[in-house]
Amino acid sequence: MIELTQMWGIFALLAVLSCLFVVVPFLRKEKVVSVDHDANAQRIDIYHQRLDELKAELENQRIGKIDFEESVIELKRRLLNELSPEQTLDTRGNNLVLGATGIAFTLVVSGVFYYFTGSHQQITNWQKAVEKLPEYGERAVLQTGEPLSANELQAFALGLRTKLANSGDDAVAWMLLGRVAMSLNDYEMAMQAFDKALAMQPDNHNVLVNYSQALLIEGSESSVNRAARMLSSVLRKDPQNIDAVSLLALIAYQREDWLEAKSAFELLLTTVQPNDPRYNMIKQRIDEVTQKLGANESASDANGPELSVRVHLDDKLKAQLPDNATLFVFAKAANGPRMPLAVQKLTVFNLPLDVTLNDSMAMLPDLKLSNFDEVVITARISVDDSVMTQAGELEGNSDVITLNKDLRQQVSVTISRVITSTGS
Repeated sequence: MIELTQMWGIFALLAVLSCLFVVVPFLRKEKVVSVDHDANAQRIDIYHQRLDELKAELENQRIGKIDFEESVIELKRRLLNELSPEQTLDTRGNNLVLGATGIAFTLVVSGVFYYFTGSHQQITNWQKAVEKLPEYGERAVLQTGEPLSANELQAFALGLRTKLANSGDDAVAWMLLGRVAMSLNDYEMAMQAFDKALAMQPDNHNVLVNYSQALLIEGSESSVNRAARMLSSVLRKDPQNIDAVSLLALIAYQREDWLEAKSAFELLLTTVQPNDPRYNMIKQRIDEVTQKLGANESASDANGPELSVRVHLDDKLKAQLPDNATLFVFAKAANGPRMPLAVQKLTVFNLPLDVTLNDSMAMLPDLKLSNFDEVVITARISVDDSVMTQAGELEGNSDVITLNKDLRQQVSVTISRVITSTGS
């Protein structure tokens, strides 16, 4: 506790300076006045002699009574002015008492003021939090003993920040601080802590999942998109991560992206045993989403063309599946504009899967499936969430398909090639 020692040292220095400020004026030496007793005696004798002379002159009527009285007054005034003081007041003893009283008063007032307005209780709590950090860690992480109360969570966060300040960066400590901050509803601090942890361990799945939760609670569009990319990255390397799948399913469900929600819930269902209580709940959610998809299809134009696209991934490319991948499935006119006529975008997917394309997915009102007779279907796994082609992405195309305006057509597309920098 070097900082604490320094703080108390500063307090002591300030106390000494304040005491010196109070006591120094009382310790100054008084000016010593020398007294000459013989000179005073001579002046008094001269005074009496002159007084006798004035009386003699009055008796001999050389001066009047009024002049005599005035002369006596003047003679007394002159004597008083010429006499030196015979005593000086010795106040040194009194000054020492006053100085000691001032020091005591200063210390007492400062102590009372600090007791009522200072941070001594916070300092005590800080020391206690640091001492009990291992205990809080066991109760929070290993879930031994009673769950941490709100005050104990605050102390745990304080202890973790102290540990990080004294011991340097520690990815586990930063992750714990982020989780504690989320429990305290301090999501800004949580995201800052997760950023620190990710800077040291970019592929830590626990950090990515917890960070995604904080981003989802923050709720902005950019935060939700970032959370989806993080969770997709986790699932590429750990398809059985239930937390990541659950969060992705929640994102799609909240966006009413029923196709992606169904894909996520189906993937989640494969990670749960049939005897697990969550199995039936997930299956019910899949049925709900399936009904919503059916309602959307029924609401679409009955005379418009509809393509059910089965997307496969070539076994040779499974090892090259990029992190943070996004699946785009779109239709383009075989002979016409380069703009897609219908597009589906999935940030969570498990190939093979089925994707539906129809007029409701057109990017422009005049460019839709029903306005063209022949199309080509493309399935592309993007390295980001942009439909623009980049090197390293995986792609597959169908043959030219002649659209039937009144029937639902089945199409199969296999992703079988890697896009190079030349686009080949």
